[in-house]
Amino acid sequence: MSKKAHIHAIGVYLPEKVLSNQDLEKLVETTDEWIVSRTGMRERRIAHENEFTSDMGTIAAKRALEKAGLSVDKIDLILVATLSPDYPFPSTACLIQANLKAKKAASLDIQAACSGLIYGLSIAKAYIESGIYKNILLVAAEKLSSIIDYQDRNTCVLFGDGAAACVIGDAPNGLEIGTISLGSDGGESHLLMMPGGGARNPSSQETVEKRLHYLKMNGKEVFRQAVRHMESACLECIQKEGLKEEDIAYLVPHQANIRIIEAIAKRCKIAEERVIKVIHLYGNTSAASVGLGLHHLLENHPVKEEDRILLVAFGAGLTWGSVILRQTQGLLALERE
Repeated sequence: MSKKAHIHAIGVYLPEKVLSNQDLEKLVETTDEWIVSRTGMRERRIAHENEFTSDMGTIAAKRALEKAGLSVDKIDLILVATLSPDYPFPSTACLIQANLKAKKAASLDIQAACSGLIYGLSIAKAYIESGIYKNILLVAAEKLSSIIDYQDRNTCVLFGDGAAACVIGDAPNGLEIGTISLGSDGGESHLLMMPGGGARNPSSQETVEKRLHYLKMNGKEVFRQAVRHMESACLECIQKEGLKEEDIAYLVPHQANIRIIEAIAKRCKIAEERVIKVIHLYGNTSAASVGLGLHHLLENHPVKEEDRILLVAFGAGLTWGSVILRQTQGLLALERE
């Protein structure tokens, strides 16, 4: 019998500080009504000045490991999905490995922006099912507040900080990682990016003055691309899995915009009560978004054996991805927020 990769436990971490729409009204020319009507967001979490991506990821990872009953010396590989690493290098995965004292684990960062957790699930699935590794820790963590321009009212209202972590292995309990659909279009990379800080625009007085070290986005075009690619990824997964839309118990979409979420649900014929929404609580947490949504689903909704859960995300790159999870025997271990 071939091995199947399963998510055995999920842990999350959210910073204590809440940044509400009313708080943003004091920073930029905006209103609570405008933000809610266009994005569905009411508040988001913001990390402390001395709290970083690796710190948040480490806490989420410890919680997931504790719930899984897995000691750190059993971890073979640590994958970290982030677009807001502590440093350009070394990898945030290596920093988390040091924090956990997981001395036997290899470490690797994944840069697929908001699609990072789904890309990470695909990598973990491949390693587990090929027999290369037995236990993998996948962390999705973001301190987006460190790269958001709080003078730009079009972007600063959208993003928050947080982390989610999954323990993934080959034991037949929890959520089986099934069909995955991934895609990218680097030709549209200019639509969502941070121009400064890399080899093309290394840090200088000029890049700082031009505010190139902040996230830049063409919101209208990103919206259009997100709906199109997330829909196609969802439908491809459903078809490849041999299912129909009505076979999906729950949809957990990337929490970027309530209108995008509603459009995907409608196009995929998934009823509103089966669509998980945490956008009003956390805003867009990039790679952590789908993990936080999945945790919320499992904590607050009944998931029965054989239920299928569809995850989908879209992000800078451009990148997108979708995966179908199947609830198998045994309970998935959760860590409360």
